Amino acid sequence: MRLVVLRFLFAFLLIINLTQCKRHGLPLGDADNGGLVLPGGFEAVVVVDSLKGAVRHLAVNSNGDIYVKLRFPSAEGGNAALRDDDGDGKADIVKFFDEYQDKSSYGTAMRIHNGYLYFSSVTRIFRQKLTPGDLIPDSKIELMLTDTQPPRQHDAKPIAFDDKGNMYVPFGAPSDCCQVEDRTPFSPGMDSCPILTVRGGIWRFDANKPGQFQKDGYKFATGLRSVVALEWNNKTHNLYTVCHGRDYLHATWPKYFSEWEGAVLPSEEFLVLKDKADAGWPYYYYDQIKGKLLLSPEYGGDGKIAGKAAEYTQPLIGFPGHFAPNDLLFYTGNQFPEHYKDGAFIAFHGSTSSAPYPQSGYFICFVPFKNGALSGPWEVFANGFAGVDTVVNTSDARYRPMGLAMGPDGSLYISDSEKGKIWRVMYKGDSTIKFGQAQLSKMAKIKQRASNIKLPDIVADNLDRGTVNNAGKLYNTYCGVCHQRDGMGNDRFPPLSGSEWVIGDKTVPINIVLNGLEGEVYVKGKAYNNKMPRLHLLPDENIAQILTYVRQNFNNKADTVTVENVVKARMALGKK
Repeated sequence: MRLVVLRFLFAFLLIINLTQCKRHGLPLGDADNGGLVLPGGFEAVVVVDSLKGAVRHLAVNSNGDIYVKLRFPSAEGGNAALRDDDGDGKADIVKFFDEYQDKSSYGTAMRIHNGYLYFSSVTRIFRQKLTPGDLIPDSKIELMLTDTQPPRQHDAKPIAFDDKGNMYVPFGAPSDCCQVEDRTPFSPGMDSCPILTVRGGIWRFDANKPGQFQKDGYKFATGLRSVVALEWNNKTHNLYTVCHGRDYLHATWPKYFSEWEGAVLPSEEFLVLKDKADAGWPYYYYDQIKGKLLLSPEYGGDGKIAGKAAEYTQPLIGFPGHFAPNDLLFYTGNQFPEHYKDGAFIAFHGSTSSAPYPQSGYFICFVPFKNGALSGPWEVFANGFAGVDTVVNTSDARYRPMGLAMGPDGSLYISDSEKGKIWRVMYKGDSTIKFGQAQLSKMAKIKQRASNIKLPDIVADNLDRGTVNNAGKLYNTYCGVCHQRDGMGNDRFPPLSGSEWVIGDKTVPINIVLNGLEGEVYVKGKAYNNKMPRLHLLPDENIAQILTYVRQNFNNKADTVTVENVVKARMALGKK
């Protein structure tokens, strides 16, 4: 009898669920929402569990076809196209397409504009005409824009289009703060910063003119170190970005900034950019705790001095440091509750440099807007991507949210850069119940409690507390912010575990620490292109401690580096 009742109850619930889906005209969400935690009334279905290669931005066509930019193009192509044939929300067809020049990492943009598919590699922007009904475009690839400089730091090229035929493209600054010696402790900033002539800003181009170069564009905004999240708002007729703030406040200026301040500062800035806007980089950074722009230590600041900060573009919101904003979308659909109409979704990819505190970010944020202006504090919209309670190292995170797109029915699509997973988020709430704080209460608690989102406690959340010796602390301060506490690196910085650069001839890592390393290098068969600063100002004893720690941890079993080894290498470099 009990079995009969249970079967009846299951059948009843299934009918109710199917009826709800039919009423909404949306596919079933996954039982666990693909691992995501969402506000009440929302569901998520996994469109595809993984694609070949990490993915960056994505776009959804008017018929529901999904186009994805692959970070690392393969022999099959640099883009992927997905189609759901049976309406269950999951991709039935996945095809890779488009081989093109420039195989370097950080191909980023994927946008649909006026019937064209626009996408970018590191140094080029392309487009192809889409044919209605065809999944894969067979038209000629047009080269719209070429960056003649070789790939360097912060060279992702997202794209935004205004309503007047213009295309906006960032050119990131190959520097942390325009120091004389980039990312080198105690190195002063260059004044005036020469990088700003051709980098560290956003240029405007003709969206329909092939064969352009940076010199053909108009410098629209400056003072922006690294932009990956970029969007035009057709309601306010303005360009918006959530800009990556600079790094290494503690590692480069420990006299002025504590480990905790280095983990939570400076802010990731949400900016509205008018023509000729100047956001202040490298001279100023935003402190979201103090709520103001402050003078950078490279230019005489100490964490308190404001200087001429009032002369620069002020952010709408300052998010905690290192969240890594990698996409921005203003919601214009009608599926979601009115609360979300015209508001901004932001994909926070997640930090790599929050040590010795938990890595932060790894979630989707929502910022409410009304009548073109902010209408409330930022909210957590989707969490659970990391799959762990505390992200100690970037590699601990199972997924990292990267791209955002809106489907023709108002669904929100989210891409992941680790395994190429894609989610479709849908609203299934009862239309007779007003959406509000009851549905948002769970997310408000997450904002206050989740280790990847909340402001860390200075003492309780310090992961080094009582567990790391002096050599380990030196490593975590000067190396772990990039190579991670476990030595496994991440998608930006190479691993030290098992690295041929580390465990072989000890003079190789000694020379890298003393002299730095710049340009594309291969570590364990994978390409990396971020600058390793020289740490020659550290005492020989500290360098020996750090390198011995690296060579005898992270599953490495190489011999000790002595002070004498460092002195000898330093003398040899001085004679060259």
